[in-house]
Amino acid sequence: MAEAGDENLYAAARDIARALGKDPSAAGDILQILSGYGATGNTSSNSRASTASRGDANLNRSLNSLERQISSYIVEDRQIWSDPVDSRSFLDAVDDLLAMAGDLRSMAGDKSVATCLSRADELIQQVMFRLQEEFGYVMDRASESFDSDDEFSGEEDNDIGYDQVVVARPVTDYKIVIEPLQSSVIGDLNAIAVRMVSGGFGKECSRVYSSRRREFLEESLSRLHLRGLSMEEVQDSPWQDLEDEIDRWIKAVTMVFRVFFPSERLLCDRVFSDLPVSSVTDLSFMEVCRGTTTQLLNFADAIALGSRLPERLFKVMDLYEAVEDLIPKMETLFSNKYCSPLKHEAVAIQKRLGEAVRGIFMELENLIRRDPPKTAFPGGGIHPITRYVMNYLRAACKSRQSLEQILDHSGNDAGSETRPLSVQLIWVLELLESNLEGKKRTYRDPPLCFLFMMNNGKYILDKATDNELGSVLGEDWIVKHAAKLRQYHSNFLRSSWNQVVGLLRTESPYPKLIENLKLFKARFDEVCLMQSQWVVTDEQLREELRSSVAGIVSPAYSSFVGRLKASPEINGRRGEPFIPYTVEDLELRIKGLFKER
Repeated sequence: MAEAGDENLYAAARDIARALGKDPSAAGDILQILSGYGATGNTSSNSRASTASRGDANLNRSLNSLERQISSYIVEDRQIWSDPVDSRSFLDAVDDLLAMAGDLRSMAGDKSVATCLSRADELIQQVMFRLQEEFGYVMDRASESFDSDDEFSGEEDNDIGYDQVVVARPVTDYKIVIEPLQSSVIGDLNAIAVRMVSGGFGKECSRVYSSRRREFLEESLSRLHLRGLSMEEVQDSPWQDLEDEIDRWIKAVTMVFRVFFPSERLLCDRVFSDLPVSSVTDLSFMEVCRGTTTQLLNFADAIALGSRLPERLFKVMDLYEAVEDLIPKMETLFSNKYCSPLKHEAVAIQKRLGEAVRGIFMELENLIRRDPPKTAFPGGGIHPITRYVMNYLRAACKSRQSLEQILDHSGNDAGSETRPLSVQLIWVLELLESNLEGKKRTYRDPPLCFLFMMNNGKYILDKATDNELGSVLGEDWIVKHAAKLRQYHSNFLRSSWNQVVGLLRTESPYPKLIENLKLFKARFDEVCLMQSQWVVTDEQLREELRSSVAGIVSPAYSSFVGRLKASPEINGRRGEPFIPYTVEDLELRIKGLFKER
């Protein structure tokens, strides 16, 4: 009976310590007080030794009792958490064991206490291994239950679209939280995690948790149909396939960082709440997200390090802007020390995407330079290189803000060449006009040279008017280019129709007038026949040219015919000289000049 009372003495001491709000480790001190309570002041040393001996025996009996209770669970083949009553009893026993170990550490120095502490630590290690197993079991059971949920797996994987991956339909504001685990499951996981961290197995708990949650994320990512290409596969894939993959990547990365990761952060916080150290939560979250984040960033990095062909600009810009949008979200989600390297890697990849954009612009310049100068377009029409470059620049300026950020602020790196966006675009257009100047020399007819430059100049001006491209180029550039276009127009008229009209501007005697009229007819017919085959694609320019030609020819011809009819030689003869055309005939012929294509 005395032994039973002594055995309860230890537990009573710990309960008193807790009731007094003290640390349970103070139970050792209270135990010593209680052991000596009621003894006389002149207690002999033999009595004190007897008390110590009884205390050691009590510790051993308490530890033996816990060991028997815990071992009965550890050796079980079935999972402890398959029965709520067993799991609760097991946790109570674990709590008692951890508390006893704490008490024993507070009484360090006694050899017998050290022996008990060694036994307790060995038992704690066995308990932790079993808790680690149970933690994984609870997560696996919850995952199986989640996989069978009709809400998430109602269709075959091959038929699941982007909108069907998330639990809720509306995704415009991305205020969606996926709840993959029930509250009761989270409670069980938290209960196990608290004990494992207290027992020094926080990293092991984190490892089990993160491995299961990574599997969930990988499955979620696969439902977004990303191919998970390696660096080598990206480099070897046709660009058209990569364009489709980039579109899927942007959708996936938006979903991952706005829905999946915030949901995982919330789940981590709940599973690992009330822990004595917060680092387990942050470490677990990092391990959950690291694989998916690395996979996503590696794809963007592979694109950044790939070919600099000009046609890649627009998708590279899409990637650049998508990563730029991610970084503020990373600032929030990845603010702890474990996750910060992932955020820094995203910033570095965005920088490499910017370098790729600058490289692509350099390759565009090289493409213009390499375009053969002896490939002028038949009929003086708009050359394909003009269409390509202008449509390219106009499309590029839809991402003006990002381009300015990349180009205007690229000179922070040592040795890098900086060109603000406006300077970059003007330089590209100067290269284009220089290329066109080389092409115009392939025409033997000078008027056709000017018509070629006028056609292409008009196309360039039209593409740069009333849009972001023109805004970047600036009003001064547009005014100067319009003046250059008027000069081409003037040179065209001077080099062709002014010469024709010159035959009509003479005060020569009658025979000379008749001769000039014949020469005019022949030259007029020749020029009309030739220029009716020349191309003026722009309707407005075509009508302006016809009007300009008529404005030169018609008045001169009308005046010439009037002088001819008023000649004294005509007045002394009967009849009128042969007049090949009326003014209306001339204007009708002029309306047939130039074709659309």
